[in-house]
Amino acid sequence: MIIQLPVLFFALLIDRVCGDPKTTLHPVALIGQVIGWWGRPEQYPKPFHRFIGVIGWLGTVILFTMPFALFQMAAPWYVYLIAGPFLLKICFAWRALEEHARAVAQAASKQERAHQASLLVSRDTSVLTEEQILSAAYESVAENLNDSIIAPLFWFLILGLPGAAMYRAINTMDAMLGYTDERKDLGWCAARMDDIFSFIPARICGLLLFIMYAMKGRIKPAYAIFIRDRKKRPGFNGGIPMSLIAGGEGILFEKPGMYRIGEEIKTLREAGPSIIRTVRLSTLLFCLFTGIALVLLDGVPNIYGI
Repeated sequence: MIIQLPVLFFALLIDRVCGDPKTTLHPVALIGQVIGWWGRPEQYPKPFHRFIGVIGWLGTVILFTMPFALFQMAAPWYVYLIAGPFLLKICFAWRALEEHARAVAQAASKQERAHQASLLVSRDTSVLTEEQILSAAYESVAENLNDSIIAPLFWFLILGLPGAAMYRAINTMDAMLGYTDERKDLGWCAARMDDIFSFIPARICGLLLFIMYAMKGRIKPAYAIFIRDRKKRPGFNGGIPMSLIAGGEGILFEKPGMYRIGEEIKTLREAGPSIIRTVRLSTLLFCLFTGIALVLLDGVPNIYGI
């Protein structure tokens, strides 16, 4: 299991140096095309939506996870050590998350900011105020601290590369289908499975943020907003990092007509750099804990097949 440690380290290094390649040939983009192929509710009679959603969910998870599982079982250790970091990098996005938020904050006009924010969230950003546009961007950063970083790395720690790939497929399906519109029944399985597989990582993410804000001397306001607002956001995972970051930074996350999380002590433009630093340091803290865990677990029965 100790071989997972250099794989994790070099995957993080690759992410920081290269980010995500902007190509439709990226494996996550390809799996998104597969989801888009079967995930169209108008193709099926409404009574069959949930059944199709379950079959599509299972098939997509197997399709995306199987190559990672086969590689992990068959690759010699030295091949795993070289190629493993690149395969793990496919399954999480750290630098890209910061780049997307920066693109919103640094856009030259409100129209461009709204466009950049629309690439991150499903709401109509064209009708939002400046602060609400920034809120959409930094809400995405807060939620994706778990969804795009902590959770896939957590499942890597538990199951190796197939675990990271499995979670990436699960979360991508939820992002594309987990809505309360005409996709509600077709995406029911995707949304429920994402809740289940994100449950433990989201709470680890919350613990990391508690530690971060304790170090910053902001634990009391972070905890107060966590207790008051964490359930305002739909679902029982996303509200954890959002409420802690809102309270810890002294900001307001607002989705008009849906929720207001936190209090506006600082504007999001003022707090933006601090949010990015918090996400960055939380990621490094998680990797530190992961490294310690891998060292402590070295010598237990090998579940990775390498």
